[in-house]
Amino acid sequence: MDKLTVRDIDVGDKRVLVRVDFNVPLHERTGAISDDSRIQATLPTIRYLIDRGAKVILCSHLGRPGGKVVDQLRMTVVAQRVSQILGKQVGVTKSCIGAETEKSVGSLKSGDVLLLENLRFHSAEERDSPLFARGLARLADVYVNDAFGTSHRGHASIIGVNEHLPAVAGLLLEREVINLGGILENPAHPFAALLGGAKVSDKVDMLENIMGKVDCLLVGGGMAATFLKARSCEVGLSLIEVDSLDTAAGLMEKALKNGVRLLLPSDVVVADEIAAEAKGETVSVENIPPNKCIVDIGPQTMKSFYEELRRCKTIFWNGPMGIYEIPQFGEGTRAMAKLLASLSAATIIGGGSTAEIVINMGLAGKMTFVSTGGAASLRFLGGETLPGVEALLDKGAILEGRVKKLTAP
Repeated sequence: MDKLTVRDIDVGDKRVLVRVDFNVPLHERTGAISDDSRIQATLPTIRYLIDRGAKVILCSHLGRPGGKVVDQLRMTVVAQRVSQILGKQVGVTKSCIGAETEKSVGSLKSGDVLLLENLRFHSAEERDSPLFARGLARLADVYVNDAFGTSHRGHASIIGVNEHLPAVAGLLLEREVINLGGILENPAHPFAALLGGAKVSDKVDMLENIMGKVDCLLVGGGMAATFLKARSCEVGLSLIEVDSLDTAAGLMEKALKNGVRLLLPSDVVVADEIAAEAKGETVSVENIPPNKCIVDIGPQTMKSFYEELRRCKTIFWNGPMGIYEIPQFGEGTRAMAKLLASLSAATIIGGGSTAEIVINMGLAGKMTFVSTGGAASLRFLGGETLPGVEALLDKGAILEGRVKKLTAP
């Protein structure tokens, strides 16, 4: 981690604008928060700032309001949950910028916490408007990015505010960079990547980047159909990415040249349709019926994956093994989650739906690290520079004498 963090600066009695990722799932009927893990993940940073007497100003987006005020996407329900967790009142502003918001911030005392209204009620947020970024910056003395999950976005609250305020990393963002960076720079071997999900195209850069670092690649989920098709297996009605067939073939060839073991399913569960009432049957990958589609990995595949993963010291997992939303087609995914939770290896969960799975199964605490960033994690592991991380001050700022700027009132 070569960026300054909240530990490197004096936050006492400072107004600290913290970009968090409170884009939590809401119950469709009641509007209540159905999973508060993103809030929980940022608590170490929030509590660190409170304990040191900062005036904490939290800002986040929620949903996709498209630059308009949507009452169902107001931050009120989030503020209520944060208040419950912290055991102290957390207010919400009527807007995230403007004179009234500045007045609310001006009334904060050391240790107080305030949540700004949904950033995406303003289209200027996603356009990285300099004027909007300046409006946010007017609220604070210091900016902290603790929203790793949105740090791949070029939005005003991610890369614009740092043009006006000294910008450092929060404790969650620091953990993300250290844990994900660790499996790129110095993983304990054998090192395996367990990959699923629907699309090969989403993971190409990451696959290319880690190919020389992993000892084994295990592929399941919908993306396995594309790999199987590229290996001349018939996959019935399974969705494949036609444009990625050559890519899949190239990755298999590259794995062979690099001495990387690449395990594809040997058997799969297939069904007539992807529906809650559908019934599955297990077949070998050489005998997939033309009128059925792959919905999960089969028991022999689970066994071969078990055997491979049990011998590994580092495992990165991203993507379900099947249509896990339908219980009867989620066995492979649940089995992999239980296995990883039982191992002594370093287990890194790559965010997105995979993180939701282990959290919902109550297994997050048994994993080494569960990332909060789906797309951000994949881009980071793909070797891309994340704009939100790049915009933060380097550790070299201390050597350059720029800490005075950070600690000035």
